[in-house]
Amino acid sequence: MTGMKMKRINADKPHLWKKNIAASVDCFNRWFLGFAPNTFRSTRIKTIEHVKQAILATDDLRALNAATLKVNPGVLPTLRMCTAPPLAVDRLVGLASSSKNLVERMEKGKLPVKMKASVLETELTKICSVLTRLLDRDIFPWLDNRDGPTEQERDRASTIVADRLCSAVANPIIRNAQEQRQLALIGDYLDRLGYRKQHHSSDKPLTDMAPGTYTFHLNVSVGKTHRVNIPIDVVIQPRKLRKDRLPILIEAKSAGDFTNTNKRRKEEATKIRQLQATYGESVTFVLFLCGYFGSDYLGYEAAEGIDWVWEHRIDDLVELGL
Repeated sequence: MTGMKMKRINADKPHLWKKNIAASVDCFNRWFLGFAPNTFRSTRIKTIEHVKQAILATDDLRALNAATLKVNPGVLPTLRMCTAPPLAVDRLVGLASSSKNLVERMEKGKLPVKMKASVLETELTKICSVLTRLLDRDIFPWLDNRDGPTEQERDRASTIVADRLCSAVANPIIRNAQEQRQLALIGDYLDRLGYRKQHHSSDKPLTDMAPGTYTFHLNVSVGKTHRVNIPIDVVIQPRKLRKDRLPILIEAKSAGDFTNTNKRRKEEATKIRQLQATYGESVTFVLFLCGYFGSDYLGYEAAEGIDWVWEHRIDDLVELGL
């Protein structure tokens, strides 16, 4: 396929990076400070109730056995946070010498459908043995006596475990919320330009996408011999079609620290290579950045032929030929 290569927006302007990095960090921090307290407060309230139900389902942790877990497999994430120290999934699998598939299924509230009953019993028993041995008795003082917990003790324990759970899922909560916010921002911007959101089936060629439309989370097929789908956050077909009729592909990215961005920077390089190998060098793939993206990250992406638009300069999107 042929088509004009888009001029670069930010990748070829390293003299402006420092200023924009600082503005991008400020942009993320403003959002985080406004978003985090309310979101974590509501998540914490829901999680406390969830933990309390898990504690009650196990007879206040005194009925940690295979039978209980068979009926309530979804309590496992809570039980992992009831130990001292709290256990990650892989650590529990290792200590119990148990099936990783079993533990991962239970983390989703399910049990394996093909596991023999006798094997399931053995595996659950091993998991319960480890959990029981490591229960944090400072949080659950009633375990050292024959009396059940008071309502106050149960509430206090539920709050502590809920805080542990919320900390464990903090990054996914932030990442998902930020992604939704970024997509909404792009959608609003495109709507103001007169574009309309319209579903495009991943079974249809990209070049069949209607002019003046956009869609989110589209699986794009890449590869010549072995076809695979890669997810693209935003796909926009300009009102004025390019010669190759290819739409603009955008990856929305945010980061709350500089470390993780450098760890993840190869992901985009892999994507653009796959896209160029399938659709040609003229394919337009850009990043939409908000947060902690330093010069090392930007330099790496620029060297890979990847351009970007800063969220705090969203009007630069128009330079993509919209």
